[in-house]
Amino acid sequence: MLVLGQFQISSFELFRSPKQSGCYSSSRSVPLPRTRFYCNLGRSSDFRVMADMSGDKGTNFEKLYLGMDFGTSGARFTVIDEQGWIKAEGKREYPPFMKEESMDWVSSWKATLFSLLEDIPATVRSLVSSISLDGTSATTFILNSSENGEVLCQPFLYNQSCPDALPEVKSIAPENHTVCSGSSTLCKLVSWWNTEVPNRESAVLLHQADWLLWLLHGRLGVSDYNNALKVGYDPESESYPSWLLSQPYSQLLPMVQAPGTSTGLLKESLRRQFGFPDDCIVCTGTTDSIAAFLAARATEPGKAVTSLGSTLAIKLLSTKRVDDARYGVYSHRLDDKWLVGGASNTGGAVLRQLFSDEQLERLSQEINPMVASSLDYYPLQSSGERFPIADPNLAPRLLPRPESNVEYLHGIFESIARIEGKGYKLLKELGATEAEEVFTAGGGAKNDKWIRIRQRVLGLPVKKAVHTEASYGASLLALKGAKQNSNL
Repeated sequence: MLVLGQFQISSFELFRSPKQSGCYSSSRSVPLPRTRFYCNLGRSSDFRVMADMSGDKGTNFEKLYLGMDFGTSGARFTVIDEQGWIKAEGKREYPPFMKEESMDWVSSWKATLFSLLEDIPATVRSLVSSISLDGTSATTFILNSSENGEVLCQPFLYNQSCPDALPEVKSIAPENHTVCSGSSTLCKLVSWWNTEVPNRESAVLLHQADWLLWLLHGRLGVSDYNNALKVGYDPESESYPSWLLSQPYSQLLPMVQAPGTSTGLLKESLRRQFGFPDDCIVCTGTTDSIAAFLAARATEPGKAVTSLGSTLAIKLLSTKRVDDARYGVYSHRLDDKWLVGGASNTGGAVLRQLFSDEQLERLSQEINPMVASSLDYYPLQSSGERFPIADPNLAPRLLPRPESNVEYLHGIFESIARIEGKGYKLLKELGATEAEEVFTAGGGAKNDKWIRIRQRVLGLPVKKAVHTEASYGASLLALKGAKQNSNL
C-alpha cells in the first residue's frame, strides 16, 4: 500500500498503466481516441486535446483530474481520467515580466497559471473534479499573512544560495541535516528574517507550489511534506522538530499535509470564470522531481528516475533513508520506502545557452553514442552547485571548445552523464539501495543519443519513462486527492 498521509491507496492503483485496450500511437503508451485535436497557439504555448467524438452515452459524467507542473523555464498541464488516460495536455513559456530591471517571477508565474487554465478546453474543464500541481524545490515566498497575501520580497529561487545564513542554520540543526545547505528553504528564511524588516512576525512562508495552489483555494499557510523537507520538516515523525520550533521565525512555518490531500474547493470566482464544476477540489502538491518520479511509475527499490529538464534531478527508491547536506543528498518519504536523491544545477538550461533546439536535434544525429568523449566539462549556467557537490562557488567549466559543434555537444552530453553517474555512486556509498535501472523524464528523455550515452556511462539500463512529464505525476496526485475526498 502507498501511504500518503493518513489514507492508503494501493501502489497499483496510483501507478498502474492504463488498460491495454484501444488504439495506440507508436510514440505514446496511452490509448488514443478516435479523433485527436492539436492546436498550436504559437511559440509561447501549445496544447493537445484527446477527445472521443463517437457520441457514446455517459461521456458527460466522466470525471477528470488536472495536474500542472511549474518548472524552471515553463509550465505544463495534463488532464487524465480515472484510468490514467491523457485527455488534454499543454504548455506555456513564462512571460518575461520585468520589475526594476529584473524578472518579475510573481507576475509571470501567476499569469502562466491562469493562462494554463484558460488553455484547457471548456468541455474538459467542466469535467475536472480535482486539481494539484508541483513547483521547483526550495523556491521560497515570504508573504503577509493577511487575507491579501501580499508578497513581501522577490521569491528566493530554487538555486539561489544564502551563505550568510548557513552558520546560523548549522548552529541549530543536527549535523549534516538537509537544511545545512546554502540553498535550503530554511537558509532563505533565516536570511530574510535577519534583514529585520518591519512586521516580520506577521509573515508566512510558502513554497512555489503552495503559493500557486493558494491562488486557487484561498487558504493561506498550507504546504506538503515534500516541499517542506528543506525548511526542516521531518516526514518520518510528520512534524517540525523541536530545534526548529524553538526559533523566533517558526511562526512563519506553514501547516503541512501529505501530497495529494484535499485543501478545499476551488475558489467560487474561479469556478465561475473558467467553468469548473461546483465540487472541484484543490489538493496539496509536491516538488517537480517528485512529480516526475510519480509519473514514471518506478515502484520497486533500486528503480530510479533522472529528470533531465533545465536542471538534472535524480530520485532513487530505497529501503533506507539517506540525508547528508555535505553532498546535497536528502530523502523524501514514499510509503515505507524513501526517495533518495538530489538536484544538480547542470542540465538542459546550459545546452539552451549554447545551442538552438534545431541545432540540438541536428547535431545529436551525428554523435556516435558508443564512443566516449575525451572532453571533460562541468556544465553550469553560473557559479554554484548543489549535488553531487554542494559548493556555492563551483565555477562552470565549458572550455576548451573544439572546432566541431558535434564534438562539443557530445562532450557536454557525456559530462552531464558523468555528473549523473557520480550522483548515483554517491547515494550507494551513503547507504541507499543500489540503482538497478534508470527511467528518464523531462525534455532530455526525447534525445535517444543522449540516453545511449548515459547508459554507457552509468553502466545501467536507461530508458525513457512511459510518462515523461511531471504534470502527469501531479495529475495522479489530483486523482488520489479526489479518491480520498470521496471516501470522506
